Parts: sequence; structure tokens; C-alpha cells
Amino acid sequence: MARSATAALTLSEEIRQRFDEFSRSQKDVGQYIVDHLDEAAFHTAEELARRANTSSSTVVRFAQALGFDGFPELQSSAQDEYRRQREDGNGNGVASVSAPLFPIDQTEFEAALAADHANIEDTARKFDREEVAATIELICRAQRIVLVGTDQMTFFASYLRHLLMLLDLRSEVVASPSQEGLTRLGRIDQETLVIAFCAGRPHPLVLRAMKLARHRGARTVAIVDATLSEVAKLSERRIYYSSNSPTFVRSHTALLGLVQALAYGVYALDESAYADRIKAFKLK
Repeated sequence: MARSATAALTLSEEIRQRFDEFSRSQKDVGQYIVDHLDEAAFHTAEELARRANTSSSTVVRFAQALGFDGFPELQSSAQDEYRRQREDGNGNGVASVSAPLFPIDQTEFEAALAADHANIEDTARKFDREEVAATIELICRAQRIVLVGTDQMTFFASYLRHLLMLLDLRSEVVASPSQEGLTRLGRIDQETLVIAFCAGRPHPLVLRAMKLARHRGARTVAIVDATLSEVAKLSERRIYYSSNSPTFVRSHTALLGLVQALAYGVYALDESAYADRIKAFKLK
């Protein structure tokens, strides 16, 4: 495909428009670029591949699938879009630069902390207030809440369950395709709210839960680290968090903050009603 055919589109817009054309591994690259444009603009193909959990050859093939000769041309397009975003965001054509947390020769420890700090800031800047408000309302009104998350996401599903339990809102966690988990999914109906947690490629169980919920008319919320996530596409409401990390695992610092903020949002809707219960729990 010739690049001139899509000259009016930004790199991110073109990726979103053509997303379904890509292979599964190319989708991983596309998702990551859309949500981390600054990294695509300034990192090497090898580093971008590592952070997107794929290979550098896949990054190159993705660039070619978009009509670029190779990664350097894709990176140039990413840099152009990134610069325009910075200029538009500041309103005067001059990019504002915040002071770095650590010296330029930061240690690995400091790099990890700096990434966590950036993830929280990125998540705070990109969340949709209407989506969050609607999610809080759904949680408050739900007759039954099912929290779905596998592997590392199990912890966050369980933690949200704990916070909701303090507010006397009962919920269940589905973390594996066990008989118990499948039974809980089997009880999904129109009175159920299904909240799915997803980092990277969605687990088949999470996809199954969201497809079943959609089929049965249940309300759904996706909490994901990729705006183009398949889970997000299946969901009624979507909340994005940033999970970028220089380490060997994703950063979930922003997700932890998001979970606690959601629970506090529920509490704040009727603080007087929840206050006595919270006080009684603290006295135990």
C-alpha cells in the first residue's frame, strides 16, 4: 500500500483504521505504538519490540505492512505526530518539559520508579471522566458483580473485591477455567456487571467471559492497558491504564491506583451510608 494514499492520516489514526488487517503479533506492535507514541518515536526497533513483547523483525514487518520501507520511516512518522501533539497540547508551539525525577545517569532502580511515576501521570491524563463516572454508577447499582482476571490480574480483581466488600457490595472473582469459575460465568445474566482486567493479550477465559456477558445482555467494563484491546472492543465501558516498564514485567502501579480510586468513587457517592460500616470494620 502506498504511503501517499494515507497522507492525511496520522500514524495512530492509520493504525486504528487498519487494525483488523494485521496479524496477531503485528496487532501487539500496533497497540503499543498507539498507546506509547513517544517510545515509538525515540526508541530503537529492538527496544520497542522488547516492550511490546515481540521481536524486532515483527516491528519491521509491521512498518512494511503500513507501507513504510522499514522502521526508520515509521519512526519518523511517529516523531512528527508526537511533536504535533506536544505543540497542540501546550497551545503556543513550545513543548513544556517537566524536571526529571532522577539524574541522567539513573540506576535501574530509579528507572523503574520513574516509569511507575510516568504511568500514573499518563493514566491520569488519558482517562475519560464520563467512562469512570458511568463505571462507578454501574458498580453501585449492580445486583451481582463478577470480576474476571487471570495471572497477575487476579490480584487486582481480588483487591477490588476486597474494597467493595468493605462497602457491603458483594462480588465474585473468576481467575481460572475451573469448575467453580465456569459455574460463576454460567450465572451471568442481565442483572450482572462483569468487570474484566486485562494486560497485553487477553486470556481466552477473559474473552469468553466478555462474549458471554454481551450475549446475555449483562453490563460490562474493561480495565485494560491497550486502547485497542480486544476485550475493550467487547465492553460497554472502558478504562485505560498505562503499564510501561523498563523491567522484565509490566508496571501495575497505575492499575493499583485506578482500582483504589474506583472504590473511593463508589464510597463518595453515599459517604454517610458507608461511613458506619467502614468504622465498624476498623474496630474489628
